[in-house]
Amino acid sequence: MPRRYNAKTVASSDCTKRLPCRRLLPHTSAQRMSEANLKARITEAMKDAMRAKDKKRLGVIRLILAEVKRIEVDERIEIPDNRMLMVLDKMIKQRRDSLKQFEQAKRQDLADQESFEISVIQEYLPQSLTADEITTLIEQAIAQSGAESVKDMGKVMGVLKPQLQGKADIGAVSAQVKDRLLN
Repeated sequence: MPRRYNAKTVASSDCTKRLPCRRLLPHTSAQRMSEANLKARITEAMKDAMRAKDKKRLGVIRLILAEVKRIEVDERIEIPDNRMLMVLDKMIKQRRDSLKQFEQAKRQDLADQESFEISVIQEYLPQSLTADEITTLIEQAIAQSGAESVKDMGKVMGVLKPQLQGKADIGAVSAQVKDRLLN
């Protein structure tokens, strides 16, 4: 029976004493499952878009996978799901900024493309929180961190950011926290 090997390790016959030799290691099922969640969903979506010959959607999904691959190659890591959410958040933020600029420049064709890209990227993010849920989380974070003034905003955001990643616009939440701490 053939064995599956971890693609990020390379066998080298000329290992030196200074650098440890990295051998090919068999995959464990836990590794495959942890790596497979969000990235696998996006890869499957790419295959589906190819089968459906949906070029616009395929282009956006390839942009997502290219950004993920760039980070994996630069940092020599497999990106976990929480980091994937950060990447997708960043991509949406970039596209919202571009959308705003295109609308100000009255370039509706480019604005439509950016809004389409935002909608495709948002499909891979968790469901957004409601305003009431965000307010509740802010109150809990303020109570947990013991924040009393705007000087303690960093503590509150440190508690909130992991809970809200991919579920809310961090900039808008930051403004709400600042507003709440001022009152």
